Amino acid sequence: MDENQIEKIDLNKIDWRGSREFFESLGEALDRIDDKDEKYDFTWVGKRKAIIEAGAPINKTFRPDVEASKNWDTTENLFIEGDNLDALKLLQESYLGKVKMIYIDPPYNTGKDFVYHDNFKADVEEYDEATEYKDEAGNIQFKKNEKSNGRYHSDWLSMMYPRLKLARNLLTDDGAIFVSIDYHEHANLRKLLDEVFGEDNFQCDFVWLRKTSPKGVPPVNMAVNSQEHVLCYSRSDKFKFLGVPRSMDGFSNPDNDPRGIWRNTNIKSTVKDKSKAFTITDPSTSNTFTDAWAFSESSLSEMIEKGQIIFPRTPSGQVRAKEYYHEFKNSNTPLITFLDKYDGQTASDHLTRLMGGKYFQNPKNVQLIKTLVSYLTTGEDIVLDFFSGSGTTAEAVQRLSSEDETKRKWIMVQLPETTEENSDAYKAGFATIPEISRERIRRSGDKIASEHPEAKVDYGFRALTIADTNYKEVYRAAGELQQSALLDVVDNVKEDRSDIDLLYGVLTQSALELNRPIEKREIDGSDVYLYDHFGEVSGLIGCFSEQVSEETIKEIAKLKPLTAVFRDSSFSDSQAKVNLSEHFRVLSPETKVKVI
Repeated sequence: MDENQIEKIDLNKIDWRGSREFFESLGEALDRIDDKDEKYDFTWVGKRKAIIEAGAPINKTFRPDVEASKNWDTTENLFIEGDNLDALKLLQESYLGKVKMIYIDPPYNTGKDFVYHDNFKADVEEYDEATEYKDEAGNIQFKKNEKSNGRYHSDWLSMMYPRLKLARNLLTDDGAIFVSIDYHEHANLRKLLDEVFGEDNFQCDFVWLRKTSPKGVPPVNMAVNSQEHVLCYSRSDKFKFLGVPRSMDGFSNPDNDPRGIWRNTNIKSTVKDKSKAFTITDPSTSNTFTDAWAFSESSLSEMIEKGQIIFPRTPSGQVRAKEYYHEFKNSNTPLITFLDKYDGQTASDHLTRLMGGKYFQNPKNVQLIKTLVSYLTTGEDIVLDFFSGSGTTAEAVQRLSSEDETKRKWIMVQLPETTEENSDAYKAGFATIPEISRERIRRSGDKIASEHPEAKVDYGFRALTIADTNYKEVYRAAGELQQSALLDVVDNVKEDRSDIDLLYGVLTQSALELNRPIEKREIDGSDVYLYDHFGEVSGLIGCFSEQVSEETIKEIAKLKPLTAVFRDSSFSDSQAKVNLSEHFRVLSPETKVKVI
């Protein structure tokens, strides 16, 4: 086209209305722009309500299930059945800053799995019943989060945010959280963890292979997503990995060197400076060797005298030195973020053999979690998993502790998801996932104990369930009560609650750890519970009998606990309560007396 020729435009083909609306909206947007007010932000629909949910109080408690437990009297491990958001809130005071490591394997949000239904989600009526799980009261606990949902990613983020926020509070200053995820929400999870834990507290992104070759029908794009991730964030800058135990491969002691096992290593200098070369002599053959060495002439002479230098048989060979295993300052070596392959089929086969049937889909690999736990924990560290599934993390801790002779403790939390009636699990008598998990932990503990009979590992657990408060709704104005309810408020404890229920309610309210030793005694006809009591001015003692004699009160006071707890309805009148206080004032003035 001639540069002086003007191109003709067909005005009939222009969408004037669309163009006008576009430019008008663009103008409005440009008018609103103010660079000073702009900032980088990560947000989603429902975020504000998710933040509120993290701090919203709950009126719930832990109820012990002694029969479902293993080694109830001696164990320090906890298995909690219930919504993990409630569990994290109930654990806030008792385990604030006490958990060394958290590992979770949350829903990956693939469009097929479930996302927990919290208070800030849409109304119950909006969901198809076929995609829901409801509790006994008919409340939705979790729902299937399909990609057709307009808030597909937002719902997942809203579910994760309050749980991560509360989990952070439980970590020790040098603790960390490890979160498994795949490509579906990897990018969003990284941003979410940056916000909750701080971008500077990102430690690493572990990558592991779930398969090394494609199987079945090839995907349309001829690529298989074969890797998964474990994102690690620390509580603070005091965190550091333990590293990987240094391998002894290549070390031996063929000459019975009294300094221990060794391997030979190169002693040539990495700096090729011929001016720094000097000659050393093999005292047994008089062969000489000239080079730029990694050691000074005096140091090499001393090493030759001590027999630490390995001379070759011929002058053309290479001189090497003994490197002793015991001389390494750190028994561990730095870890790398590639975790090799942890095949999902291997994990499924392991669980199937252990349980005697295929009762759980897609369990995590025990070796994977065991490896992660070994990177950070030792001694009596606490490991928490609040998406515990089949209980793989508990078995991983058991196995690792049996191998390195430590006394790690664990806390597992699992929602009471029901099994389908046509499933093998249901037919085998497992009505819920927690039932499968508890049995898996029992069996794995027995198996590991038989394999490592010398190991002193805690293979038990205290089973707890999350329930509504132990107390009736008696804190209302008199005018709000019906005449028939007046007698009911004499005792504010619900009829179905046992003494041990009340004890655990007090422990939770008192911010005490839930895994300390419990002793039950009978004193003058009343059951008395001694919790973490090892002598004077220690622990808590509770007595919740319907009637408590003065003799019982005196005997409890003589034990001098830090706290003594009684049931309000145990005392016939106010004078009886005055007598209670007087006995402790005389016999144990340092004891704090509570009446519930």
